[in-house]
Amino acid sequence: GCHYMAQWMDRETSTFTHMGAEGVTWAGAAHFTTEKHVFINIGDGTYFHSGLLAIRAAVASKVNATYKVLFNDAVAMTGGQRHDGPLNPWLISQQLHAEGVTPIMVVTDEPEKYAASLPWAPGTTVHHRDQLDAVQKQLRELPGISAVIYDQTCASEKRRRRKIGTFPDPAKRAFINDAVCEGCGDCSVKSNCVSVEPLETEFGRKRKINQSSCNKDYSCVNGFCPSFVTVEGGTLKKPGKAGAATAGSGTASAKASADATALPDLPAPQIPAVTQPFNILVTGIGGTGVITIGQIVAVAAHLEGNSAQVLDMSGLAQKGGQVTSHVQIAARNEDLHATRVGTAAADLVVGADLLVTAGKDVLSRIGAGRTRVLVNSTLAPTSAFVKDPNWKLPADALEQALADAAGQEAVTLVAANRLATALMGDAIATNMFLLGYAFQQCLVPVGEAALLRAIELNGVSIDFNKKAFGWGRYAAVDAAAVERIATPAQVVSLASLMPRAAADKSAGGAFSRNLEELVTRRVAFLTAYQDAGYAAQYSRFVEQVRQAEAAKIGGTRLTEAVARYFYKLMAYKDEYEVARLYSDPAFMEKIRAQFDGDYQLKFYLAPPLFSKRNDQGELIKQQYGAWMMGAFGLLAKLKRLRGTAFDIFGRTAERRSERALIGEYRDTITGLLAALSKDTLDTAVAIASIPEEIRGFGHVKERHLAAARAKRDGLLAQMQGAETVARPPAVAQAA
Repeated sequence: GCHYMAQWMDRETSTFTHMGAEGVTWAGAAHFTTEKHVFINIGDGTYFHSGLLAIRAAVASKVNATYKVLFNDAVAMTGGQRHDGPLNPWLISQQLHAEGVTPIMVVTDEPEKYAASLPWAPGTTVHHRDQLDAVQKQLRELPGISAVIYDQTCASEKRRRRKIGTFPDPAKRAFINDAVCEGCGDCSVKSNCVSVEPLETEFGRKRKINQSSCNKDYSCVNGFCPSFVTVEGGTLKKPGKAGAATAGSGTASAKASADATALPDLPAPQIPAVTQPFNILVTGIGGTGVITIGQIVAVAAHLEGNSAQVLDMSGLAQKGGQVTSHVQIAARNEDLHATRVGTAAADLVVGADLLVTAGKDVLSRIGAGRTRVLVNSTLAPTSAFVKDPNWKLPADALEQALADAAGQEAVTLVAANRLATALMGDAIATNMFLLGYAFQQCLVPVGEAALLRAIELNGVSIDFNKKAFGWGRYAAVDAAAVERIATPAQVVSLASLMPRAAADKSAGGAFSRNLEELVTRRVAFLTAYQDAGYAAQYSRFVEQVRQAEAAKIGGTRLTEAVARYFYKLMAYKDEYEVARLYSDPAFMEKIRAQFDGDYQLKFYLAPPLFSKRNDQGELIKQQYGAWMMGAFGLLAKLKRLRGTAFDIFGRTAERRSERALIGEYRDTITGLLAALSKDTLDTAVAIASIPEEIRGFGHVKERHLAAARAKRDGLLAQMQGAETVARPPAVAQAA
């Protein structure tokens, strides 16, 4: 269970045990180690069926430990079932107190939800989850067995219950202004959430919130970064009217229409026969509707008088893990023998996730010359991205693995997630979109009437699923038309270029195509950032590097790196720049493109001149209201004070360091040019690209800067003729 899962989660977990023996290993080992105290995790489901006995044993053994009892309101490991009997946090506190556990502290994201009359055990105190670290530090110093009851409903269950209206759905959503975001990843560290996803832009990797999978935990907002906004009130924007396509009888040659949700008449596909058993393997990750595809197809087959069986391999899908659905259809029940699709026996693979679909288990089911593969090419980040901001999925290698297994012509890649989200307003539409696409490609052995009736019988979001199915069919007939409808015109300003998914090959973008365009755009941005003179400093230095590289070795690799990263250092995001990026019209255009209704914006900032600091000396973010938009506009106009004697923000250590880095980088690159050769080019480019790793704000940026300087010094030492490379001035190092 959970203890075994923790072994591969990069946690400091010394031992694991079966459910119900939590802490028993410590009761035995405590007498043979200098460790004074440990924390022991236990879920509410395990606590209820047997874990209390383990706690009783720990108390009897007189060791020092703190039990962290997670009350997530569900047996989350195996399907989100309710507990077998009555259980709530105050009842747990009473039981623990009766066993001799003391003190008992409750930690929750909503302390205000507890009425004063609740029968807590004597001495129980309630704390906000922001105080968890302080609570743990206090308890680790105490003798005996203590407990933390952490009360927060399982995120997966929150989403499920909200869909059926049995759990509160706050009208509040987190949003990231990618123009301000530095891509440092501190929001992922604070939230440990896979709904904070990578966003590739002209200016490097940023972050975005996947609104379809967001569980409204809001802990990501605590990342030390001014790019976070909460949109309170209103709703997510539904697909609107933007010039869709209609068509004449039996054809999909489209004409413009005022209704972007209208679908044309489409030609009926040929339905495969089931004279032999037809095997379908559906793959993806938990919580995205993968299993629903198998259910719909199987029910549709039964409606047509055929036999069908389904085996769902969900495993850890409750936690966003791999899930596969084995669907087999035959004319007669006696023709179905095995519960799983056999080796090289799949007729169709519908892949809702590229990583899962290209895994060894699924590849083993693919037979060259037999299997057709339809895969969603929109990449979903894995948990690795939470820990590594530089994480990249090897999309090309995964696609090649599928092509090698099935044959290049048998594999179809479609940006189903991106298109379905744009067309339907929710990524959950991806599953029905893929089913519609496969159906129109003559790959599904059931008819349209049966599939639509199966969707009705499923009883969940019937109209939504039918329309998603229709969009998938349309995309299979006229991909270009669907792409135009799903990708309306975007606002491109001097503050933020239109982002796109780097691995989504069918997505458009506004990325620089060559060195000249790259430099021209950054000159325009730096002019808006400060003035034309400031931008001219940038262009002159880039030209100096270009001439030196052309004279010594030819090409522009080093120049392109300098053009990107000298700009990054010059356009450091101080208070004036953050204000300018928020007051740029592009920000509100992005908000309006994603949200509808009567909403207000809240901003989360830590102005160094006004903010408090925590025990570690780090600035603490505070919430500011919508009035900040006016303040941003005023502050943005004061950018000419930047670097002058009147720049009150420029006196902090962070701002002095940022200014010093510009000169430090220029001196380093100038020194590299003296030793530049074909043999040293790779190292020189790596050194010039070091600013990519200087990310974030405040203490986060300080930490990244220290690591970047260490890496730079190591690369300089490797540079051929390193003794001829000019070292940065000592004053810049000290800054």
